[in-house]
Amino acid sequence: MSLSDIYYSSLARVTTLLAAPDPAGGTVPQPSINGTLPTGLATKVQQVLSLIAWGGTAAGVVGVLITGAVMAISHKRGESSEHMSRLGMVLGGCILVATAGPIVSWVFGTGTSGT
Repeated sequence: MSLSDIYYSSLARVTTLLAAPDPAGGTVPQPSINGTLPTGLATKVQQVLSLIAWGGTAAGVVGVLITGAVMAISHKRGESSEHMSRLGMVLGGCILVATAGPIVSWVFGTGTSGT
């Protein structure tokens, strides 16, 4: 059996499962495409995302400070280590946190302009 046969066989089973009636005798409920958010949900989600973004920014600042302190201590002791790679990872994480919101807005749109 080839990989494509396994794929199509699995896809057929999943499609059959999704189309199956509810064991209680009813039909499987389908979500509404034009639904609306519950009152206040958008505000709560925005608050949570803002807190997560603030925490990511704070973690980035702390990471840079800790990496700099470890670099200074190691340099004072005359030890060599891979601090630049650590600093690169921390700065890469900072860039990712800083650009996550704009990237998601660009890819998915804000929902207000119809894009």
